[in-house]
Amino acid sequence: MIRVQSDPIDVVAVLEAVEGPEQGAVVSFLGRVRDHTGEQDVTHLDYEAYGEMAERELQRLVDEAREQHGAERVAVVHRTGRLEVGDIAVAIAVASGHRPAAFEACRWLIDTLKERVPIWKKEWFADGGHWVSDRP
Repeated sequence: MIRVQSDPIDVVAVLEAVEGPEQGAVVSFLGRVRDHTGEQDVTHLDYEAYGEMAERELQRLVDEAREQHGAERVAVVHRTGRLEVGDIAVAIAVASGHRPAAFEACRWLIDTLKERVPIWKKEWFADGGHWVSDRP
């Protein structure tokens, strides 16, 4: 399961996507919209993505996680559009035979996703908003 979508993320579906009798470890990561950045109160976020390109890059990351980090089954879903405080922006689940590979792959995936996948975040505050990273 690799998706960039505007609908809320179904965490149960993400976990079910990596189920299998051969996996002894499942590690998940949920990225939620928090209510602050530094000293400023966040009212909401906007995420934009180049959907097709983002999903292709996510597939590349999943392939790398399998080859380099021992992930056996992987699901990654990132949300776009307006997200309120508490909403889930990204969900990752990684299954492997043993926990070290699952933990390593999951951490690598979220860190690398933020660097390489064309998804952009705009934070909104009471006095306006700003893009967190460069947009094309």
